[in-house]
Amino acid sequence: MVQIGYTMMTEQAGPRDLVDHVVRAEETGFDFSVTSDHYAPWLASQGHAPYAWSVLGAAAQATSRIPLMTYVTCPTVRYHPAVVAQKAATMQLLSGGRFRLGVGAGENLNEHVVGRGWPGKSTRHEMFTEALEIIRALFEGGTVTYHGNHFDVDAAKLWDLPDQAPPIGVAVSGERSCEIAGRLGDLVIATEPKGDLITSFEKHGGAGKPRVGQLPICYDPDRDAAVRRAHDQFRWFAGGWKVNSELPDPAGFAGATQFVRQEDVAGTIPCGDNVDDFVEAVRPYAEAGFTEIAVVQVGGDHQREFFDWAGKKLLPALREL
Repeated sequence: MVQIGYTMMTEQAGPRDLVDHVVRAEETGFDFSVTSDHYAPWLASQGHAPYAWSVLGAAAQATSRIPLMTYVTCPTVRYHPAVVAQKAATMQLLSGGRFRLGVGAGENLNEHVVGRGWPGKSTRHEMFTEALEIIRALFEGGTVTYHGNHFDVDAAKLWDLPDQAPPIGVAVSGERSCEIAGRLGDLVIATEPKGDLITSFEKHGGAGKPRVGQLPICYDPDRDAAVRRAHDQFRWFAGGWKVNSELPDPAGFAGATQFVRQEDVAGTIPCGDNVDDFVEAVRPYAEAGFTEIAVVQVGGDHQREFFDWAGKKLLPALREL
C-alpha cells in the first residue's frame, strides 16, 4: 500500500502554526510528514520562511508517532555537511528514531544568502557527493578527517549519536543525481511522477529502497477560490526544476511566472473538493513506483479545514489506491 504523507510547508506558515499542523496531521492519520527547508519563500504571497530545524525539534516533542523528514536540506552551501550530520543525529534522538534526512543539491533561492555564489550544475553534484560522504562517515561514529575538492573536515565527531543513524533520502531530477542516490542514499526523493527516475535509481543500486514523491493540492469547497489560491501561491511550480533551481529570489519567480494562467495551474494541481480529482493526481506516482507520497495543501491559512476533509474523505479514498 502506498503511504500518504503531509508536508509542513515552511514557505507558507510560521513556526508555531507548522508545529500545530503536524500535530493535526498525526491526529488525522497521515502516515508520515516532511518539512521543506527554505531561507525564502518561492513567492512573496506565501509570506514565510522560518528555520526548519527549530520547527522539527519542536515537532518531535509535540508528536509521538508520525515520522519526520527534511524535504529537502541542501548540505553544501548554506550548511556545512558536518553540521547537517550533527543536526540530523540530534533530530533522530529527539524524535525517538522517527527522523529521516532528506537532502538535495539545492536551489539558488536559499543558498546564495551566505555570499558564496551559486555553483554550476556539475560543481553542485561534486559538492553534493562529498557532502554525503562526510555525513555517512560521521554517522558511522569515530573521528572523521576529510579533505576533498570542496570540503574539509578536521577531526570531527558526533558525540550524541543514535543507535540507528537517520536514513538518508536523496532528491533526484536526472541520471547523475539518480546515480548518486542509488550509491549513497537509503531512499530516493522526487517531485514529479517520472518512472524513468525510479528505473535509473534502481539501476544504480536503489532496488528495494523507499521512493518518496510529493504532490501539491489545493482543497477548498469553492473550487474557483482554490484555483485562485493555487495560482497566487504555487504558480512557481510550473517552472520545472531546471528553472526553479537557478532563480535567486521571490521577485525572480514572480517575473518568471507572470504569464502563467490560472487554468495552467489548475491543470497540474488538483483544486476543489472532488476527491476523485485528488486520487487521479496521486495515481501516476503509484504507477511510477513511488511507495510514499507527501501532499502539500496550498495555503497556510487553509490547513484546519483540510485536515477535517482529509480525515473523512481523502485518506480513505487514497488507502484504496
